[in-house]
Amino acid sequence: MINSPSSQKSVNVTAESILASARAAKGRGLPPVHKWNPPFCGDLDMRIARDGTWFYLGTPIGRPELVRLFSTILRKDGDSYFLVTPVEKVGITVDDAPFLAVDFEVSEESGEQVLTFLTNVADRAVAGPDHPIRVTRDPETGEPSPYILIRDRLEALIDRKSFYRLVDLGETAPHEGQDWFGIRSSGQFFPVIPADQLTEEGA
Repeated sequence: MINSPSSQKSVNVTAESILASARAAKGRGLPPVHKWNPPFCGDLDMRIARDGTWFYLGTPIGRPELVRLFSTILRKDGDSYFLVTPVEKVGITVDDAPFLAVDFEVSEESGEQVLTFLTNVADRAVAGPDHPIRVTRDPETGEPSPYILIRDRLEALIDRKSFYRLVDLGETAPHEGQDWFGIRSSGQFFPVIPADQLTEEGA
């Protein structure tokens, strides 16, 4: 599913002006984009592909530091995505999730397994109540798409190699009156698939 900008209003700013505003607003930590309410300036020809690649005017953005800076001013309002600075707000297109979880670490805390995810834009998120994992399945193919919440309604698609590693750590546990196969982190169980379906698929 493609999450397109919410309006077809012609954009009157450029990626360069957004970057300049983002740099001017940059401080320690992530910018407080949830507090900013600038005027909507239109839709920018910028797209985040499912594999996490950012495109501007149809060309991949090759500098990781620029992608990282753009990612810090990303906000989701409703079903649409925007780059937001104190003075500008522009819509962009996101093919699936705005981030890609490319790796995770396994540790233990107070006897509980803890999974810490790393995204393609250097965000870190500890799976648990504040950063839940969810898995959707394609109704036609059954192919799973796993996600983890990174911040403020912005999710990362967990890449295939990481998901395979997660499955190796999975367990079966009761969930809503039924046995499910799922992943546990920080004392939280995240269901992936009903256990009986897992058996039927021979996984």
